[in-house]
Amino acid sequence: MTTADTSHPILASGTFRFADLEVHRLGYGTMQLTGDGVWGEPKDRDECIRVLRRAVELGVDFIDTAAAYGPYVSEELIREALHPYADELVIATKAGVARTGPGYDGSVPLGRPEYLREQCETSLRRLGVERIDLWQLHRIDPKVPAEEQFGVMKELLDEGKVRSLGLSEVSVAEIETARAIMPVATVENMYNLVNRQSEDVLEYCEKEQIGFIPWFPIASGELAKEGGPVDHIVKETGASPSQVALAWLLARSPVMLPIPGTKTVAHVEENCAAATVTLTSEQMESLTALK
Repeated sequence: MTTADTSHPILASGTFRFADLEVHRLGYGTMQLTGDGVWGEPKDRDECIRVLRRAVELGVDFIDTAAAYGPYVSEELIREALHPYADELVIATKAGVARTGPGYDGSVPLGRPEYLREQCETSLRRLGVERIDLWQLHRIDPKVPAEEQFGVMKELLDEGKVRSLGLSEVSVAEIETARAIMPVATVENMYNLVNRQSEDVLEYCEKEQIGFIPWFPIASGELAKEGGPVDHIVKETGASPSQVALAWLLARSPVMLPIPGTKTVAHVEENCAAATVTLTSEQMESLTALK
């Protein structure tokens, strides 16, 4: 069933605390606030500004971005739309990927300590902050010892440049290696109803009380089609396929922090309303069985 809360629907998602920060569990991801292939400027910059402001109006207090989005475009948009930031707004950004062109082929891991440090410093300037709330390693660079990458992250934490640290697209073993060097507040891996390859990572995060940020949380191409895997629950609840997918994620684990992205106001309103969708135990079992 769906419970109406049109003013601040995000509040219904509950909260999660990491480091000394507390956020509502349904956030907003900014990868789509760029040109095609996560490259260059968006076609409608003004609408992207409106999307960011509308997300915050609806209660979003956790925004995920990365230096590689654009590159730099989404960080600049966040500052233009939202600076000076509300005290409760937590902005997470990522470093460790060099974007050289559009699409997946246009990004490569780059984890040399001096590059990571440079990315931290430039993200601070682009976002207009003195300290980054959550700074995540976008990818572990296989050409650089992982311990060196984690080491510079710990240095920047100790220097007060960042408030908390996270990892992205990692295994349980990689998390444990990192935790021997630095505190890990969050892990951002791909995870959704139709792709649960990171199930073991989610279970580890749940056990260790590490925030789990599922990127690509909706997988809308698969989920939205007529007769798709959530079609019967869409009809039962009156919610959209993307709302059902997000509601399942929120109910799946208390450490889950979905960050659905979009570049339209209408879609951000739809996604935020997913926090008010309540699934029955039978519906949860049906959706969980899809894997």
